[in-house]
Amino acid sequence: MTPSTTEPLISSTGKLGTASHPKVWDLTIEPQAGFLHLPLREIWEYRDLLVLLVARDILAFYKQTILGPIWFFLQPLLTTIVFYVVFSRIAGLSTDGVPAILFYLTGVTFWGYFSECFIKTSETFVSNSQLFGKVYFPRLIVPLSIVASSLVRFSIQLVLLFVVWAYFFSISAVQPQWTILWAPYLISLMAAIGLGIGLLFSATTTKYRDLRFLIQFGVQLLMYATPVIYPLSMTSGKLREWMSWNPLAPIFETFRHGLLGAGMFSVSGLLWSSGFAIFVCGMGILAYNRTERTFIDTI
Repeated sequence: MTPSTTEPLISSTGKLGTASHPKVWDLTIEPQAGFLHLPLREIWEYRDLLVLLVARDILAFYKQTILGPIWFFLQPLLTTIVFYVVFSRIAGLSTDGVPAILFYLTGVTFWGYFSECFIKTSETFVSNSQLFGKVYFPRLIVPLSIVASSLVRFSIQLVLLFVVWAYFFSISAVQPQWTILWAPYLISLMAAIGLGIGLLFSATTTKYRDLRFLIQFGVQLLMYATPVIYPLSMTSGKLREWMSWNPLAPIFETFRHGLLGAGMFSVSGLLWSSGFAIFVCGMGILAYNRTERTFIDTI
């Protein structure tokens, strides 16, 4: 909305302006942004809301629980114990010479971050429909807050992982490699893939609620198709070739190579994971932006 330069101007306070000294409008009406629009400037302006949403998610995780924040550590620890009993003691799966407890705890910790980003992001529209229908803010802030709050929980759980890792390192049971320096980038790739796939599913679950149940089941299947509870070295031939197309496989193998001294480090695999992360994030934003305009009518 642009003030005329030939007529008196009236500001929002009711005072007249002149052509030479026009008043600044409080509201500018602009055309709607395209589907691929990424409102970085608006997200920065609403950064306080982003922080509040992250704090809300963290507090809601253990509010009205007996053990409180201890659940951050108990969840991966209990899952690790179950995996150790089932897959190591009963099934006898190989862990590439790494102590089984540390092997499974590493996989569980990192998989937990990816799965949480994916599952919670996929429920963005359904879980926040009342909030979206009352007030305006950049809608992309909600899935970003999920990724950020999951990262906080992941960072807390890393403390447990490094305590266990330090013990086995002290007895020379593991030997870290230089590829551990890739860790921040690998975490970013996991977050990007989880966010992108979650945004794609969030755009679909507004019409087809059944997908919410399939997502939970699909995440479990995806974990078994990813080297989380077993090393990639256990596979061979066509199976390894098919698994190499899983963009998460190079990420987990590089994590293990850097932290535990086991696993496979592949530059070409990380390039594939990076390309997939960029592609799925772009498609996710496209679907999310398109759905947010009309989802309130179908939710």
